[in-house]
Formats: sequence, structure tokens, C-alpha cells
Amino acid sequence: MKIQNAFRFGLIGTLGVGVGLLIITSVITLQTIITYIGAALFLSLGLDPAVSWLEKKGFPRWAAILTVLVVVLGVLTGVVFAIVPIIVQQVANLSEAIPGLVRAVNSATFLTEVQARFPGLRVQEIAKSVTDYVGSNLTNITGTVILSGLAVVGGLFGALIVLILTLYFTASLNSLRRAMYQMVPASKRERFADLSEQITRAVGRYVVGQATLASFNGVLSFIFLSIIGAPFPALLAFIAFLLSLIPLVGTISGSVIIVLTCLIPEIGSSIPTAIAAAVYYLIYMQVEAYVLSPHIMNRAVAVPGAVVVIAALAGGSLLGLLGALIAIPVAASVLMIIKQVVIPRQNEL
Repeated sequence: MKIQNAFRFGLIGTLGVGVGLLIITSVITLQTIITYIGAALFLSLGLDPAVSWLEKKGFPRWAAILTVLVVVLGVLTGVVFAIVPIIVQQVANLSEAIPGLVRAVNSATFLTEVQARFPGLRVQEIAKSVTDYVGSNLTNITGTVILSGLAVVGGLFGALIVLILTLYFTASLNSLRRAMYQMVPASKRERFADLSEQITRAVGRYVVGQATLASFNGVLSFIFLSIIGAPFPALLAFIAFLLSLIPLVGTISGSVIIVLTCLIPEIGSSIPTAIAAAVYYLIYMQVEAYVLSPHIMNRAVAVPGAVVVIAALAGGSLLGLLGALIAIPVAASVLMIIKQVVIPRQNEL
């Protein structure tokens, strides 16, 4: 290629690179806001099936949206007033138990008791390693604790923003769709709209399915932990519910946390309680994997198991928790596009 004006060519190239860097920098700077918008849009798509169901029952669009929003806000309010005080009380009880736990750890007989309870562990070596690590990294640990507290405050503020955006997106979802369809050439608009509707329905069903599985885990955890006398059953059940919202690793992570909590005798736990909790969660995970999840999730998204694992790992690595949550419906959408767009085009060649 013969360059007629090297200066103009270099200037345009430099401006192009500058614009690209500006876009990348802007995305990095606005990544938190983009994450909020993505989470809110994801949740609004989860509420859309309920709105559509009410419309089929004869509700006008505005009445269906208002009913769903009132129900969602009512459920959130009920959770706040019914569950949160219990959780706060149990957190306070746990905080009161911490000094006794610290005193027990610092007692001269603690390590001997742990060694007697777990003969296979090298308790003295582990204790020395932990003490050395804490002593050499005390400043970093303190800074991490402070940053964790700030992160909790920021998370609460972010949750409020996501809630507000979710309500807005739910109310204006149809207008957003129409605006998006207008950006597609008229010759391809009908096909694009049909495929978009299929994708949004799949995403909505996935959100409802995941929330249903998490609710099962939370409710059953509360009932069982209350029966076996586990400490802080409401708090532990709430943890089980929250972590179950995360695909693949959420249920097992919550189970490990709960079982380990049931091993602490200073807060009213015991080894039989921990064993009962471990057996229960082993059984529950099998029931969830082979009974609940196939019946609930297969109606939402049809994604091969290997793709589910790869998508969840990739999404978690790229976008953290939000990436893990949206990875499976995104993978289902990509498979849908491949089956309905890419493969038919290849067959026409």
C-alpha cells in the first residue's frame, strides 16, 4: 500500500490508538457501575417471567409490573423484619462467645485437648506456624480487616443501587427491548427479536430456578439445624441460602462453613452435631444434583455439564461473583445462537 501522506496516516493511527485506550480506561474506571447495571438487568430478566405470567392471566402490563414489584418489596421487607433481627441477635451471641473462645485457645490445656481429640494432627507444629505467620503479618491482617469492613459497607450501598436499578429495568424492559430492536436492520429485525425473546426467557427462567434451589437449601437447612441443635441456625441457614445462589461451588462452600462452625464447642457445638450436619449436607447435595436441579434447571437452560463447569470457572475468573452467576445463561445464549444462526448459515453454504 502506497502512503500518500505519512503525517496524516500517522496522525489518524495515533488518534485511533488514543480513542481505543480511552475506551478501555473508561470501561476500567466504570467497571463497578457496569457491574451494578449488569446485575440489575440480570435480576430484572428474572422478574420478567412473573410479569408475563400475570399478563397471560389478564393483568394489564402496568398492573402486572406493579403487582410483581409490590410482592418483591413485600418479601424483602418481610425478610428484613422477620429474619434479620434473628440473625443480628445470633451474630451478637456469637460475638459474646468469641472472648470465651479466645480464652480457651489461649489456655494451657487447649492444645493438649485438640491433640487428644485429633491424634493424627501435628497440633504443636500447626500452632507454631500460625503464631509465626500472624506475628509477621499483623499489619497486613489489620489492614485486611479494615478493608473488609469498608467492603461490607460498599456492598450494602451497591445492593441498594442494584435494587433501584432492578425496579427501573423491570418497569421499562419492553421499551428497552423495542429500542434495541430499532438498532437492527429491518430485514433482520424479526429474526433478531425472536432470538432475543428466547434468550431473555431462558435467562429469566434460570434466575427463578437458581433462586428456587437456594430457597430450598435455606429453608431445609434452618429446619434441620434447628432439629439437631446446631448453634445459630437462622444465621447458618441464611449463609446456606446466599452461597447457594452461586452455581456449582455455592452449596458445597456453604456446607463446609456450616460443618466447621458445628465443630466449635465453645459456641454450643459438638462433634455429633457436626457429623449430623455433614451427613445431612452430603445427602442434600446428592438430592440437589440428581433430583432438584434436573427438574428445576433443565426447564430453564439446556447446557451440557462440561460447558456449565467451564462457563462458571471462566465467568468467576473474569467478573468474580457476578460472572459466576451469569456464566451459565450466557453459555446457554451462545449455544442458542450457534444452533439457530451459525449452523443454519453453514448448512446453506
